[in-house]
Amino acid sequence: MNNPFRRKKETKKLDLTNRTPQIRCSICTGEQTGGYRDHATGEFIEVMKLSSQEDFEEFFRMCGTDKVERVY
Repeated sequence: MNNPFRRKKETKKLDLTNRTPQIRCSICTGEQTGGYRDHATGEFIEVMKLSSQEDFEEFFRMCGTDKVERVY
């Protein structure tokens, strides 16, 4: 049975040429979102919600590093 809410296990590599990976953290709810900040526009582009250790590991694999700035 296909579950529309199940996550695909494909890991894509982010193009970080003009972007900086960041984790945006909500002070109120504690929700964390992985994404990147575009250097030219300053815009935060959301890639995925981070709610479990597997999500963090997948995001770090996508970025190619585990040193990612947290922004509150």
